[in-house]
Amino acid sequence: MATNPPIMRAVVQDGYGPPAVVLRVAEIRRPSPGADEVLIRVWATSVNTPDWATVAGVPHVLRLSFGLRRPKHPVRGSDVAGIVEAAGREVTDLRPGDEVFGSLWGGSGARAGTFAQYTAAPAAQLVKKPAAVTFEEAAASVMTGLTALTAMRDVAGVGPGARVLINGASGGVGTMAVQIAKSLGADVTGVCGTGNVELVRSLGADQVIDYTEQDFTQSQHRFDVILDNVLNHPPRITARLLTPNGLLIPNSLGNTGGLLAGLPRTARAALMGRFTSTRVKLVTTTVNRDNLTALRSLLESGQVKAVIDKTYPLDQAANAVAHMLTHHARGKVVITGTTSA
Repeated sequence: MATNPPIMRAVVQDGYGPPAVVLRVAEIRRPSPGADEVLIRVWATSVNTPDWATVAGVPHVLRLSFGLRRPKHPVRGSDVAGIVEAAGREVTDLRPGDEVFGSLWGGSGARAGTFAQYTAAPAAQLVKKPAAVTFEEAAASVMTGLTALTAMRDVAGVGPGARVLINGASGGVGTMAVQIAKSLGADVTGVCGTGNVELVRSLGADQVIDYTEQDFTQSQHRFDVILDNVLNHPPRITARLLTPNGLLIPNSLGNTGGLLAGLPRTARAALMGRFTSTRVKLVTTTVNRDNLTALRSLLESGQVKAVIDKTYPLDQAANAVAHMLTHHARGKVVITGTTSA
């Protein structure tokens, strides 16, 4: 006798445009974990740049890979924190009841998405959640934390005494990068708006530049590393602040809108690194057990904490994405796996 497949509530995307127009809550089939995956009951997820970029469909050129009229995968979200419900036959180190966090980003197979009550995720891209860290904090830390960790530790090789400038220090990656750079012994300068100066200072920044009062590119100081999460200045101007062997790390799509949005500045930065003496490197974030374990250690030790601007229930996911699209969120915007009904 045939049985109905299990269903769940999820936020699905029907096209590109304003979140309130293209995102809706629907009942869809609950995913089944593959052999190397686990089924997770989602307690929390967060909104990352690929999520709002895919919802808005910008830069337009990325629709060639997203899907021309609508995204190929209708459920957004990659970060996840939740409880294992079931494990695939090849998974030996996670079992039902385990509290985990991690990401679907870059995993093989069709992306299940995390703006949903349940998701299927590769076991190799999950680790057990620290008991003292909430599901919301864990979900808010994943991609931004791994990106900041990769940028500071691996790409830049930041060590004691390094002078690091972080443009966009109050955003998701920025708040993590300030803390991680400090944990590595760097002298950190953060750039942010007036309302976030105290926040960035509280995260450990040694100096904070309020961009409403001072153009940081006019600073007389020189830096060994510049992590630019905003790209609101031409890369060649920003690069003038580097020491002779300094490194520029561009890490932004820029403002939304247009065929290419902020991609030209990223491309110009990359070309500058290729054809001039200026050192430029991009960040490629890899989700694996080693990186997640390093992030977990930072969270457990208290050296790093997730900054959460606002938390929304699942049925208000469109509002969460819209909030991120203002580009003024302090840290991360979190979505819980519950509804407000």
